[in-house]
Amino acid sequence: MSTPVGADPVVVGPYLAAVLNDERWRSVDVELIAAGMSNLTYVVTPLGGDGGRDEDAAVILRRPPTGAVLATAHDMAREHRVISALGPTDVPVPRTLHLCTDESVLGAPFYVMERVVGIHVVRDFPAGYADRPEQRRAVGETLVDVLADLHSVDHEAVGLAEFGRPEGFAARQVRRWTKQWDATRDRDRPNLDALAARLAETVPATQRSSIVHGDYRLDNCLLDPDEPGRIKAVLDWEMSTLGDPLTDIGMMFVYWPQAGEERASTMSPVTTLPGFPTRAEVAERYARRTGADLADLNWYVGFAFFKFAAIIAGIVARSAAGAMAGKDTSGYADRIDPCVELGRAALEDGAI
Repeated sequence: MSTPVGADPVVVGPYLAAVLNDERWRSVDVELIAAGMSNLTYVVTPLGGDGGRDEDAAVILRRPPTGAVLATAHDMAREHRVISALGPTDVPVPRTLHLCTDESVLGAPFYVMERVVGIHVVRDFPAGYADRPEQRRAVGETLVDVLADLHSVDHEAVGLAEFGRPEGFAARQVRRWTKQWDATRDRDRPNLDALAARLAETVPATQRSSIVHGDYRLDNCLLDPDEPGRIKAVLDWEMSTLGDPLTDIGMMFVYWPQAGEERASTMSPVTTLPGFPTRAEVAERYARRTGADLADLNWYVGFAFFKFAAIIAGIVARSAAGAMAGKDTSGYADRIDPCVELGRAALEDGAI
C-alpha cells in the first residue's frame, strides 16, 4: 500500500467504509495522479481480503495542496456544490459521492466522486485515437458546444442562485488577479503591471451572466475512449462561479494555439493539429450556439492572458515555498512575459 502525501490510506479507507456504508473500502490503495498544479487528485481503489485491487470500484478524492494557499483558493465545498448541481444537466460531470468538511480527517476539506474512465489529453492524443482530421474537428467543436451548454444552464433552477456575484464580475476579476499577482510577484514586471492597469480602464459592459468554469480547456476534460467527439466529463471546477461567460472563451483561447503558432505561454500543441477549428471558427460557433455578441472578445482574451500570467506566478511562488507535492515547475517563470505580450496584443491590437 502506497502512502501519498495528503491522503493516508490507513485513514481514507476506514473513513470511506463508514460514510459510504460499504466495508469493501476498509482497506484501500491511494494513488496521487501526477497532473494539475493546484488541488490534489487521488485515485482510491478498494483492496480485497487477498490484497487484490477492485479497479472497477475506484473513486476519485480531491483535496487542496498540502502547503499554505491563498485564502480564497481551493474551496472544496464550492467545487463539490457546482458539480453536484450540474449532475442533472446536459453538462457532463462526475457523480459526487461525499463531502468532508472536518479538517481533522485529512488536514483539509475534501470530497469524493465517481471515477470517470476517459482519455485525458495533455500534449497529444494517444496513438490511434482521433488520428483523422474530422475526428479532431469533432473534439474541438464538442469543446465549444459543451461550454455553450454550461453557459445556458439556468443557475437558479439548479440551486446555484447564490453561487457568485455576477454584477461587476469582470472588473472584480481584474482586481482579484491583480491582487494575486501583487501577492506572488517574483520580481518587477512593469509590462504586467501596465496590462493590469489597462484592463481595469477598459472593462466592457457585461451582456449576460451564467455559471462560468474559470479554467475551461481540453486537458480539463475527459474524452470518450470510443467516440472522440464526445466529452465524458468536465473536471477541475475550483474556479467556477457566477459571472461573465465570455471570460471562459478568453481563457480557452489561451490554450488554443493554431497551426503555425508556437506559443511559449501555453502547455499543449494539440490544437495545432490538422482538423482543429481555428479560434475564429470557435468564436463563430459559440456565437451561433448562444447568440452572444463577441465584439469585445479581444478584451476577454487580453484579460485571460493576464490571469494566466498571475496563475503562473502563483505556481512559481507555491513551488518556491515547497507546496507543489514534488511537481516539476522548472521554466514556469519564463512563461510570464510571453503571456503579458499576448495579452497586450489582444487588448491593443485586437489579436485573438
